[in-house]
Amino acid sequence: MTKPPVGSNRTGRKLGQKVKKGKLKASSRRWIERHINDPYVQRAKLEGYRARAAFKLLEIDEKHQILKGARRIIDLGAAPGSWSQIAAKVTGSTDDDIRVAAIDFLEMAPLPGVRILQLDFLDPEAPRLLVEAIGGAPDLVVSDMAAPTTGHQKTDHLRTMHLCEVAAYFAVEVLREGGHFLAKTFQGGTERDLLNMLKQYFRQVIHIKPGASRSESVEMFLLAKGFKGRTTVADAEEEG
Repeated sequence: MTKPPVGSNRTGRKLGQKVKKGKLKASSRRWIERHINDPYVQRAKLEGYRARAAFKLLEIDEKHQILKGARRIIDLGAAPGSWSQIAAKVTGSTDDDIRVAAIDFLEMAPLPGVRILQLDFLDPEAPRLLVEAIGGAPDLVVSDMAAPTTGHQKTDHLRTMHLCEVAAYFAVEVLREGGHFLAKTFQGGTERDLLNMLKQYFRQVIHIKPGASRSESVEMFLLAKGFKGRTTVADAEEEG
């Protein structure tokens, strides 16, 4: 069971530490203080995960069982790689039998059992390369992609929602029947057309905000469970 971190920890670091003012801007100092005092950050270090984001995926899986039985997983916007770490473990992926493919335009340090593509997911070759990397249709597509922020809330929302939409259409094109899709989105509304599309192809579509997401963050996650398959939906449309 994935339990939320508590104030005390076994890392030897005390929570509530302050950063000396020095030449740092106040906003930068507050960010560093929040980061070093974040119990999820400390727990990630203790348990060997590359980022606190690992616990977002673990918490979602604890309730919705999206990792159970997954044999192949594709991780979009994967850097620094904590979701890929989990994916490699649950699929039993090894360097000799790759079952996890990760993509990010940022550089990622190698991970055992993970084929890493340093490439923009919007590159036309990316979908083919990802599927080829794992040797078949994935059981799960996860996306933690977010566009670089501009400081303009509406613009940032639209840019990240575009990535979410592209990831969703990719998932519909490649998922194995019964598979799942999980993607980062922002509060402020998911496009109705995207939700309608996902509801057409998946048995359940919901929004989630796991406990590991910071309370002040506008991020949420869009989960589409139980892929119905492409042929079934197409046949239903023709009959309709």
